[in-house]
Amino acid sequence: MNTTLFAPIQLEQMDQVKLMNRIDQKFWFHEEKIQQILQSVNQHYYILDIEGQNEFLYSSTYYDTPENGMYVEHHNGNLNRYKIRRRSYLSSGISFLEVKFKTNKGRTFKKRIRTTLNGHSFTQEESDFIEANTPYTFGDLTPSLINQFSRITLVNRNFKERCTIDRDLQYTKTGGWIKLANLAIIEIKTDGRKSVSPLALALREERIRASGFSKYCVGRVLTDQNLKRNAFKVKIRKIQKTIDTNIDLYNLKTDSYD
Repeated sequence: MNTTLFAPIQLEQMDQVKLMNRIDQKFWFHEEKIQQILQSVNQHYYILDIEGQNEFLYSSTYYDTPENGMYVEHHNGNLNRYKIRRRSYLSSGISFLEVKFKTNKGRTFKKRIRTTLNGHSFTQEESDFIEANTPYTFGDLTPSLINQFSRITLVNRNFKERCTIDRDLQYTKTGGWIKLANLAIIEIKTDGRKSVSPLALALREERIRASGFSKYCVGRVLTDQNLKRNAFKVKIRKIQKTIDTNIDLYNLKTDSYD
């Protein structure tokens, strides 16, 4: 992917566009369209650059209750819901423990603290953080999903919008990985004030409409056949059609595919 069309922005310059309280829009489509979309918006955005690199590998470990309470809340369409994850930036070795809260007004609040651990246990600081920001305690939680993906980050030159482009999404499953090859996921994050997003307009020109996509819920459906999944059946079939795979994502015969 050619990202040289964008002017670079450094990590420390992005503090003014953290958007920890925001409105999100997600778009997903076959990645063959990414290059044309990027070419049409390069004059409006900076691209995150760290030591000459623009695309970075991420890994996330999600936590849930033994009863899969957070997954069920999302499946049932309940708002005022939480996600808890440990996210690692594999290129830099930096990790955060993060809490995301989706309100009934459609806003997403995110809080996080630095962590030096990549394991599944919690330090006292992390336990206190979870109890202060969620209705859960560390004893309620167990690792429920691990994913990995690559990400490009764009920042609108007006510093009111941040966008992420994720590719190569894959989930661990006993014996290997489940890979959603050819899938691209764009998330546009703003403070909710009315403004025109050049990237959203470019996606509209390509007839790509906003559509929810939870990496957590999709991953849980694909890696645990015992979960309730009725609300996500249509989504999974659309993903299957979008990435041009004939493999039944509900009845995977192998642990990975390309």
